[in-house]
Amino acid sequence: MLIHNGRIIDAANNIDEIGDILIVDGKIAQVGGQPPTEKRHCTEKRHCTEKRHCTEKRHCIDATGMVVTPGLIDMHVHLREPGFEHKETIATGTDAARAGGFTSVACMANTSPVTDSPERIRHLHSIVQKRATANVFPVGSITKNLAGEALTDIRGMLAAGAVGISDDGVTVMNAELMRKALELSAELNFPVLVHCEEHHLNAGAVMNLGETSKKLKLKGSPNAAEDIIVARDILLAELTGGHVHILHVSTAGAVELVRQGKQRGVHVTAEACPHHWLLTDAEVEKQGTNAKMHPPLRTQTDSDAVIEGLRDGTIDAIATDHAPHTPEEKALGMEEAPNGIIGLETCVPLVLTHLVDAGHLTLSEAIAKLTCIPAKILGIERGTLSIGAVADVTIIDLDKVAKVDTATSRSKSRNTPFGGWELKGWPQLTLREGR
Repeated sequence: MLIHNGRIIDAANNIDEIGDILIVDGKIAQVGGQPPTEKRHCTEKRHCTEKRHCTEKRHCIDATGMVVTPGLIDMHVHLREPGFEHKETIATGTDAARAGGFTSVACMANTSPVTDSPERIRHLHSIVQKRATANVFPVGSITKNLAGEALTDIRGMLAAGAVGISDDGVTVMNAELMRKALELSAELNFPVLVHCEEHHLNAGAVMNLGETSKKLKLKGSPNAAEDIIVARDILLAELTGGHVHILHVSTAGAVELVRQGKQRGVHVTAEACPHHWLLTDAEVEKQGTNAKMHPPLRTQTDSDAVIEGLRDGTIDAIATDHAPHTPEEKALGMEEAPNGIIGLETCVPLVLTHLVDAGHLTLSEAIAKLTCIPAKILGIERGTLSIGAVADVTIIDLDKVAKVDTATSRSKSRNTPFGGWELKGWPQLTLREGR
């Protein structure tokens, strides 16, 4: 496989140049220079823009005018299988990932049954091997059945292939359990990915506590609900030396707490999702349940703080929290509808349009937050175009302008607030192990 004449951006190796990428046996064999040539034509000459010849019969991809990056990584998705296949399956979820430019995803444990044992990690791997079109890295739960009462067999799940642990969707309210999980993190070098909401403060809440919630007479969750748990878990990481990763940061206070933790040398990382830097709680009045998620959409002050956190490196990674639900479930109204939106297919153009083109991040910085940084957090060998690396590659057309069309989504669900948005910069092709 030869990818010809693309703008290669590999943030892990500080590469930003026009050149070729040669792939041999599913691995990166050469980057930047011209591959060796002999007088043999490519298998499909129509994909080449120059009359150059390849060493062997190869498929050539003309990437002229395109950006070529390591395969993108979404470190926070919900694939719903097993147990909730009416919302999403591993097959449809990974198809949506590939359509969105992601060759790897880390899937959360809140399935049915919960992915809370080595046996269930192995079962998930068996499904992935049969049905997935992208790499799937499972995250096991922190507590058994997400109940917050007893730790899972964390050692066993890591040995079975889990890349971290998380009770995402709920917070581990027992600080002693969280301390023990982080002590294991320090010993075994894995991330504890935490959902930060103090459940006594946000009980029954369906949106942010603010002017819109008061206007709509809906129960709101205060920023303090997130900030309290972020502060607690950073302090516990400081106490234990463990690695705490803050999921879907949404408040200005949480951004500042992460910033201060990093300054003190705490092993804390964080991610943000497009909806938390693009939308505010006012969107609930416009879109109803398609703007319902936890943590909820906040205020413009919070959104601005999340953007600043992305800009200055306080927030390390960009993730989607892809959370599919059926139209029937989302039609239940704000009180009863489940939380969450889909995000795999809209993330890249949202980032390119509203972070890169808007001047908040350079293209290389944005790519880093979608490739090598999440790979480092999860401890997976992806996110780079280094020689010998697995040839997971994403090709993006920075100039393509298109509207978000929910009818063509590869996901089984359609719950997004971004339908009809006109965005610039769309993935065109992904390669997984050179295919």
